[in-house]
Amino acid sequence: MDAFICTTCGTQYAPSAVPPPRCLICEDERQYVPPTGQGWTTLTRLRKTHMATFRDDGGLIGIGMAPNFGIAQRALLVRSAHGNVLWDCISLIDDTMVALINGLGGLKAIAISHPHYYTTMVEWSRAFNDIPVYLNTADAEWIMRADTCLRLWEGDTREILPGMTLIRTGGHFEGGTVMHWAQGAGGKGAILSGDLLQVVADRKSLAFMRSYPNFIPLGEKAVRAVAATVAPFRYDAIYGAFWDRVITQNGKQAMEDSVARHIRWLNSEVL
Repeated sequence: MDAFICTTCGTQYAPSAVPPPRCLICEDERQYVPPTGQGWTTLTRLRKTHMATFRDDGGLIGIGMAPNFGIAQRALLVRSAHGNVLWDCISLIDDTMVALINGLGGLKAIAISHPHYYTTMVEWSRAFNDIPVYLNTADAEWIMRADTCLRLWEGDTREILPGMTLIRTGGHFEGGTVMHWAQGAGGKGAILSGDLLQVVADRKSLAFMRSYPNFIPLGEKAVRAVAATVAPFRYDAIYGAFWDRVITQNGKQAMEDSVARHIRWLNSEVL
């Protein structure tokens, strides 16, 4: 049986004889079902219609797909002396990608910011000898393909390798997670943020939304809570979810300024 993949969000479901009747993630208010209706593909088809893209993105190796697929995020390969981590995930995985990543030291773990990027996480784990995939337990309801590789973690932080710490920020999703990389930005520290701290087009500031496609902003209390979770950590760079969405320096100041701006406009009386 095939494990069908939603063409709108890229999430892979458990194997079934026929496609699921609907994508629960896309029916949530944070995502959407397109006007053309729910669509499905499989990993076998994706390998024929899409190809992987690898390139430098702010000093890390970004891994994406061409043409764009699903939400069009790119994953990031974080290399360290203690092992490599894949931050976030994309739907495509094939033998060539595995060989290239193995040539760069392989993978020791996968960590994913939130359910929109769960994609084919089980396939990725199996391709690298069933490595652990770290997800926050608060988002367990959004796991559409259960597997023993999934490591549900609780609490506010979880160090998965020396110098790589997962931080539960909440906000966009209850279990929304960023990763602090102590050795990033030349030792000044970096935050890999996915959509939780969304680096926007000016590459100088951040957005904080419950839904990006449906334009639902986070309220003041939620944004202040997100900011408080990362405040204790030292960092200079922030890596967003998409190609070239990287704040390469002064990230901590950008965070503070963006929080203040968001709250100012939420409370503004300007018509």
